[in-house]
Amino acid sequence: MSRVNSPTEHEAVVARLWQEHLRAAFPAGLRGAECAGIDMVLLDAGIAGCVSTWQNNGGALDPERHRILRGCIADLDQALPILNEVDDLCYFLRLRQLAQLVSDTDPQPPK
Repeated sequence: MSRVNSPTEHEAVVARLWQEHLRAAFPAGLRGAECAGIDMVLLDAGIAGCVSTWQNNGGALDPERHRILRGCIADLDQALPILNEVDDLCYFLRLRQLAQLVSDTDPQPPK
């Protein structure tokens, strides 16, 4: 995992990983699949929505999205050990890193 030393560097790491994620195709073998009872497409979409919101809000998430993101991380932690294809694992490890970086910021009250 990348080490982040400042808010600007933190945002830059998230932006880089987000661009990598946007360029990556969702693993074909996981479309419509569940791992540990978790729908992988919905998990991807939930994290992507939170990361996108975080970026659009200048590095801030409201408490509800922060809670959703923490739940998604817990789901990923259950699903990752089940993934056995290298491409699937790389895709979801990057997604987990993104989720962790965004969730490490303090939740902000709604404006």
